[in-house]
Amino acid sequence: MIKQRNYAAIDIGSNAVRLLISTITEQENKEPIFKKTSLVRVPIRLGSDVFMTKNISEENKMRMLDTLQAFQLLMKTYKIEKYKACATSAMREANNGQEVANLIEEKTGVQINIINGSDEAAMIAATDLHALIQSDKTYLYVDVGGGSTEFTFYSNGDTIASRSFKLGTVRILENIVDPGTWDEVEAWIKEVTGDYKKIDLIGSGGNINNIFKSSGKSIGKPLSFLYLSSYYQLLNSFTYEERITELNLNSDRADVIIPAAKIYLSAMKWTKARRIYVPKIGLADGIIKSLYQESQDNI
Repeated sequence: MIKQRNYAAIDIGSNAVRLLISTITEQENKEPIFKKTSLVRVPIRLGSDVFMTKNISEENKMRMLDTLQAFQLLMKTYKIEKYKACATSAMREANNGQEVANLIEEKTGVQINIINGSDEAAMIAATDLHALIQSDKTYLYVDVGGGSTEFTFYSNGDTIASRSFKLGTVRILENIVDPGTWDEVEAWIKEVTGDYKKIDLIGSGGNINNIFKSSGKSIGKPLSFLYLSSYYQLLNSFTYEERITELNLNSDRADVIIPAAKIYLSAMKWTKARRIYVPKIGLADGIIKSLYQESQDNI
C-alpha cells in the first residue's frame, strides 16, 4: 500500500524565482521516495534592483506579483498539500522587501518567509547531501546564488563550519562586491580547511548544474579542476551573444555563469581540491525535505 503527497517549494532568489513541485511516495517500512514532478523558473533578477538601489523596483514588484499568482494557480491545479516560499539575499536586503512580501500575500495568499544565510545553508543541508558525503572523507560544500554564496565544511560526516558571504553572481556582474570580500572568503576557507588533507568540493546552483550537463559526465561522477578551468576559459573566449548562440545558454544564464565558475574555481584553488561533485540539489529541494520532516514530526 502506498500513499502519495504533493508538496511545493518556492525559491525567490536574486537571479530567478522557482517553483518546484515534488511528489512524495510513502511505502510501509521503507524510506519515502521524492520525485521532482515540475520545475518552473522565472528570471526576474531582483538583485539588479536591490544591490544597486536597495529597493525592488515597481516593474519587478509587478512581475513578482504576476509570478506568484501563477505559482498559486499551479499549486491549486496540482492539489498541493503543503508548500513553503522562501526569499533569500535580494529580498532580505531590500528596504521594501517585507512590503512586497505583504502585498503578495494580500493579493495571492502566498506567504513569503525572508530567511537569512544560516537558514538557507541549513535548508540545503536537509537535502540528500548526506547520501553523497562519505563518512571518512572531507568536503567543502559551495552553493552559489545571485546575491550570496553559502559554504559548509564537512569532515568525517560532521559539519565543521558554515558561513554565508555576500559574494553572488549578480553582485559580481553589477561590480558591487566589496573589495575585501574575496580576501575574506579566501581567509575563511583557508582557516577552516588548513589542517585537512585531500578535500573535495560539492557544488550546487543552476550554473554548476549547467556546466556539469555540458560535460557529458554520468550522474555522480565529479568534474576535475582542469575541466572546470578549461570551461571557464572557453566561456571567457566568447561574447555574451556567442555564449547564447554557440553554447545554447539562456540569456539570463549567459552572463552569470562566468562569475559563478570563478567562485567555484577559487574555492577549489584555496582548498587544493582537484574534484567537484555536482548533485542536483538546491534550496527548493531543501524546502521540500524540511516540510516533509515537519509533517512527520507532527504525527
